[in-house]
Amino acid sequence: MGQDKKTPITIDGKEYVFEDFSKEQQTMCNHCFDLDRKIDSAKFNLDQLLIGKQAFMDMLKKSLEDNPPAQTVEPIEIK
Repeated sequence: MGQDKKTPITIDGKEYVFEDFSKEQQTMCNHCFDLDRKIDSAKFNLDQLLIGKQAFMDMLKKSLEDNPPAQTVEPIEIK
């Protein structure tokens, strides 16, 4: 005979079984799982963006050291 699959879920330190949830509770739980995945992906993308920006800022600074601007104008601050 087949085994019943039980998926343990821990919420605020209390254990539940996903299969015992109502359909509505399962849907809310699946939304939370999906949102966690999207949050992790957004953090990953933010890391890439920050590191990429820093690389371009480093290249810009290096190019300015090698070839400083001929004249000065009102500065625009890059953060």
